[in-house]
Amino acid sequence: MAFDREKYGRRLPAADGAPFVPRDPDAAPAPDRLPMAYVLPLPGTGDTELAELTGYLRELSRSVDVIVVDASPPELFARHAAAWRGLVRHVPPDPALHGRNGTALGVLTGVALARHEHVVIAGADVRYDRAALGTVHGLLDRVDLVRPQHHFDPLPWPAWWDTGRLLLHRALGGDRPGSLAVRRSTFLAMGGYDPDVLFGGLELVRTVRAYGAATAAPAWLYVRRRPPTVARFRRQRVRQAYDDLARPGWLVAALAVLPAAAVALAARRPGLLLRAGVATVAVAELGRRRAGGARVFPAHTALAAPVWLLERGVCAWLTLGGRLREGGPGADARPVAHSTRALRRRLADRRPDDLVLWVETGAARAPARADRLAG
Repeated sequence: MAFDREKYGRRLPAADGAPFVPRDPDAAPAPDRLPMAYVLPLPGTGDTELAELTGYLRELSRSVDVIVVDASPPELFARHAAAWRGLVRHVPPDPALHGRNGTALGVLTGVALARHEHVVIAGADVRYDRAALGTVHGLLDRVDLVRPQHHFDPLPWPAWWDTGRLLLHRALGGDRPGSLAVRRSTFLAMGGYDPDVLFGGLELVRTVRAYGAATAAPAWLYVRRRPPTVARFRRQRVRQAYDDLARPGWLVAALAVLPAAAVALAARRPGLLLRAGVATVAVAELGRRRAGGARVFPAHTALAAPVWLLERGVCAWLTLGGRLREGGPGADARPVAHSTRALRRRLADRRPDDLVLWVETGAARAPARADRLAG
């Protein structure tokens, strides 16, 4: 499905900061709607749960403007268009954008098309309710990026397993980015973010911070996620561990799990493993109880933490081996994410209000702007 610029609007901002898409007088929000846009970047991976997603989009469209950026092949794109006609703005990714992270390309397309300053970015498995949308809207009046806390509902065993990760991250500084919400003006002013990395959410958060903008990760703002299928859960195990390549502290801790367990077993001291497991559960329980989390995380989910930690220890070594061989899940989108320091250097050489960096236009680079990032 081709991207029709006359239909969907120009990609590059006007000099006066006007939105990419002309405002439609008939699209003014009703009194009970929030002045927000909701961007759903949709990879072309099938629609086995199309009916459920359509129901969610129908409910969502009553509260906010919804933009679905759909990378599906033409036949599936047409099927989605028929199901969502009148509910959402349904567009393909802009082919002028280039990068190997398809989700990031969808985000760049969708945020550019948004008509509102406050933009929620969420995957197909995220389920916001009206209360969460209103809370995000209020937070974006004070900060430039919001990271809500996800929880799985329902909770089959793959979701229970992954909840162990969520709880440990909650106890030790916050979960990695999933759904995000941003100010559109900040997103455009910093030039979007690199769509050539493996983990675009982490890259977006770090780019906002490198730009000097404010972020918030309220541990009490809970947004539901649908659980992964068993097949998807299995596919993601090693790929998710590549996230730690961008966070050296977490990588070192994960790599230490198997050697520590081997030393304890070699010394015939299994009690050490038991105590380590109990300590891991205790840390996860702190995360579960943080900011009222006990109302969305059942008590038994803390028991998943040592199981997940042992798995991450195995996957960390597989990840390291894959990277050393220049193969594995991260080989098609390196780096995993840039460091904040590297992003500051890149932002110093980028013009404001410019998405040109990610568009194949042959535009000349702007002069350095180190003055904006000085200090």
